Amino acid sequence: PIVKIYLSETSSDKVPNATATGASISSDLYGMAVKHACEQINERLTPFKEAAPDAGWEAWVNQAYSARVNLSAQGFYKTPDLWMDWEKGTGKPYNYYSYGVGCSVVEVDTLTGSFRVIRSDLLMDVGNSLNPAIDIGQVEGAFTQGLGLFTMEECIFLQDGKMYTKGPGTYKIPGCSDIPIELNVSLLDRCPNPKAIFSSKGIGEPPLFLAASVFFAVKEAVKSARTERGITGPFQFWSPATVERIRLACCDKFVEMIEDGQDEGKTSLTWKILP
Repeated sequence: PIVKIYLSETSSDKVPNATATGASISSDLYGMAVKHACEQINERLTPFKEAAPDAGWEAWVNQAYSARVNLSAQGFYKTPDLWMDWEKGTGKPYNYYSYGVGCSVVEVDTLTGSFRVIRSDLLMDVGNSLNPAIDIGQVEGAFTQGLGLFTMEECIFLQDGKMYTKGPGTYKIPGCSDIPIELNVSLLDRCPNPKAIFSSKGIGEPPLFLAASVFFAVKEAVKSARTERGITGPFQFWSPATVERIRLACCDKFVEMIEDGQDEGKTSLTWKILP
């Protein structure tokens, strides 16, 4: 039962050469390492289980303790068969890939450049989910982080090299009013991944890119506004899709007034002109 499981913080006195928890590999590596350790202990308990099949866990452990059987184990795991020849550009740098799809509907105010996400529908392949509630939360969190990456968060440097976006007053991250009004997250069914613990898949970072659906939905809205004003053809639209970029990309008489009023011979060192 889960009440008998206790987790402590990682430390080099337990695993001297543990690896980082990035790149969505924690469950893959540490899950298999825990499984490895459990298999060792189970093997040591096997004689006591065979001798008294109905005794129960506490009895088996007490008997093993009395028999001076080692009841601790260190598990270790590395992803097998990974290799890469960077000079030739060939190899197998990853054990498997994660897949997902996102669809978003946005509403853009072409006068101010602001927008809101009306609805986003996300479907993510997580293999056989270890914990659907946690995985759905991971998808929601990564999507929101991606929303900031593609539409809000921008590092601006002034022309003299100083950083302008130093704090929350100038560097904006998503808040509760920025997330989709309706956000639907689904996990793909019946897609086991035999290359990870319990046929699961890493889920930390992959859903971040699903927020690109918001960026491209904003671009389509801008394209529609331009078409209504008789402006057709391809146009540059950089990420992040900030309100400034959205407003300027809509191209109306007010934007034309700004462009006509620019004096290329007088450039202030105070402001950085971005694409």
